[in-house]
Amino acid sequence: MSPLTATDAGRPQQRVCEAPGCGLCGEFRAPRGRDRLTDYRWFCLEHVREYNKKWDYFAGLDANQIEAHIRADTIWRRPVWPLGARRSNSAYHIVDPFDLAADAGFGDPTETLRRKDGSEQLTPAERNALGVLELSWPLTLADVKSRYKELVKLHHPDANGGAREAEEKLKQINAAYSTLRASERLAAGN
Repeated sequence: MSPLTATDAGRPQQRVCEAPGCGLCGEFRAPRGRDRLTDYRWFCLEHVREYNKKWDYFAGLDANQIEAHIRADTIWRRPVWPLGARRSNSAYHIVDPFDLAADAGFGDPTETLRRKDGSEQLTPAERNALGVLELSWPLTLADVKSRYKELVKLHHPDANGGAREAEEKLKQINAAYSTLRASERLAAGN
C-alpha cells in the first residue's frame, strides 16, 4: 500500500499513516534508521508518538561504538590531531622575537632556530643586538662596524654632556656590537 493516496482530481494527494491497519492521514515523519536519517516513514500523531517511544538511535551498537559515536559528535565529526603535529608549508618555523615559547618551557632561549632545510637562523641574542643597533638581517661585518661608529658618535656621553642615559645606551651598543662581531654567521660572510 502506498503512503500517498489519490483523492478527488481537485484535491492534493495525502499520505496515509504507515502503521498497520491505520487509515488516518500520515502528516508526521520519523526517520527509518540511524543510517537513513533523511529517509522518512509517515505516521498519524498517535502512531508517531508510539514509534518515537520505541525507536533507539543506538540500537545494534555496543558500548565502545556508542562512546566512539559520542566522541565524534563532540568535535562535529571533523578531523583532529595533537597540538603541534601539523607542520606549516613555510621554510621557517615560527619566529619568536620575545622568547615567549622559551619562557613557557617550550625551548631553550639560547638555542638557534633552524630552517627546515638545515641552515641556521639568528639566536635570540643576535636578534636583540640587531634591534639595539637598528639593523636588519642579512648584513655584513662592515655594515655592523659602520652602524656601530655612527651610534657611538651619537650616544657617547662626551657628546651628550655626560648624560647618564647616553652612557647606558652606549653600554647597550657596545654589548650588541660585541655579540654581532663574535657571530659565526657574520664571520662567514652570511
